[in-house]
Amino acid sequence: MQIFVSINGEKLSANLAKNSSAKALYKELEKGDIIINASDYGGFEKNGKLPSPLPRNDEQITMQACDIILYSGQTFVLAYDINSWSLTRLGKLIGISKDELKKLLGAGSVEIRLSLK
Repeated sequence: MQIFVSINGEKLSANLAKNSSAKALYKELEKGDIIINASDYGGFEKNGKLPSPLPRNDEQITMQACDIILYSGQTFVLAYDINSWSLTRLGKLIGISKDELKKLLGAGSVEIRLSLK
């Protein structure tokens, strides 16, 4: 399954993970786009609250730049650096490097739009 992630007017593709969390996100996107107001956290991610919780499939993982993560069932995370924690993988951006992603996200808050088209 694939979705689109738009940041500052740039539309990126992402491959979704194979778990119930990613499937639930896809089902939510079938109803319409999701807009997340995300801000920096810890110097390694942008995160923001999803409109509704998703099923959790937490496991101890090390997230990398471009990983799309679910934290605590309702926090959307877009990683731009490395961190290890108990998290749920939702997917991964494709076709963009760590440095390109960091530049695109910029400093401070950013609006992230998730869509199916």
